[in-house]
Order: sequence, then structure tokens, then C-alpha cells
Amino acid sequence: MQDKFIRFFDIFFSSLALLVLSPLLVPVMIILKLTGEGEVFYLQERIGKDGKPFKLIKFATMLKNSPNIGTGTVTVKDDPRVLPFGKFLRKTKINELPQLINILKGEMSIIGPRPQTPRCFAAFPLKSQEIIKKVKPGLSGIGSIVFRDEESILDDPKIDRLKFYDEVIAPYKGKLEEWYVKHQNLYTYFMLIFLTIWVVLFPNSKIYKLIFKDLPQPPNDLKKWL
Repeated sequence: MQDKFIRFFDIFFSSLALLVLSPLLVPVMIILKLTGEGEVFYLQERIGKDGKPFKLIKFATMLKNSPNIGTGTVTVKDDPRVLPFGKFLRKTKINELPQLINILKGEMSIIGPRPQTPRCFAAFPLKSQEIIKKVKPGLSGIGSIVFRDEESILDDPKIDRLKFYDEVIAPYKGKLEEWYVKHQNLYTYFMLIFLTIWVVLFPNSKIYKLIFKDLPQPPNDLKKWL
């Protein structure tokens, strides 16, 4: 029954958002078509529920060949592969809004573990992978909120970016997403929607720590950022 309620709210909120945001989305589509490489949408393979791949929809913000350049599917701060207008879209998270279509199609939920590329998903511990695959991935979620400034973390010149992602970030993300699957209910669903809006308005806020006091603690290598 709980899953049916969540699905109802997924359809309701995503439909409402597409309707309300259409005056914003249409101009963005026109600007993208006329600038950069002329691409409006970017479709990327992600891992969904039950481990099934699906095409995640985003506004195009990077060079077409970006997955084969530099750090691949891992994006860092001031990434040279990001197009000029794409920087604005990524900073405001507008680039994520086309995923509302994925939600209407039933491939995603408003809230859930962030859908990962096969390469990044493979970096998660096997235990985390098996648990994460039990639920639909989300437009936002606890992992997205905690790691909302992940690009800045990976911008640290003292670290090997890909190694740090695989050995430090991915395992902790996995624990956070395990926590979500264990606590998935309507309260968590609505609270994470509220927190998503809150951290967009107040990017430096750590209010999630006050609301969810039983979150897994970050490893020492991440504490200075989180």
C-alpha cells in the first residue's frame, strides 16, 4: 500500500512540476538548441530498480564526448567539459528537471538513491548494490543532499580523483543509500523533498543532520567536507 501512495505522489508532483515549470523549461530548451553543440537533451545509461538499465534524461550541459574525456562519468568542479550555459544549469540543478519524465514513465521516483552509471555503481560495495537495487532510483535523496557539493570535494588537488571516489565516496554513498532503503516510508519521502528544497535555498545548511540523527557517520577522509 505504501508503494502505491508513493507512486501516486510521484505522478502528482512530477505532473504538477512539469506544468508549473514549463515557462522556464521551454526557454532553456531554445537556448540549448541555439548554443553550445546544439543538443537539448542528454540521455545516459543508469542502473535502475532490480539492476535494470534505463536512459536517464537531462538537459545537455557537457560536450557530447565527455564520457570519453578526462575523468569520464565523474564530474569535478570547474570541469572543462561543461559548456558555458551548462554551468548555470548544473549550479541551479535545472539540468536535472527532465528526469520528471523518467518519473512519469515509472523508471524513477521523486525520492530514492541517485541512479548511477554502470561504472560508478560498480564502485559501490556489493552489499550496497544489492540493497539499492530493491527500490527505484530518485530525482533526489539522502545521497544527493549529503553530496550536493561532490564536485568541490573531487576538486582537491591533493587527491587522486577516481581513486578517492572509488575508495572513499562510493562506499559511504552506499551506506547512505542503504539507510534510505531501510527507512523508506512516507515520512522520509516528504522530509527528503523538504530537505531538497531547503539545501537548494541554503546550500551550506547541515539541517539534515538534525532531522536524521541516525545517518551513517562519514569516514575521516570526508568529515572536513561533510
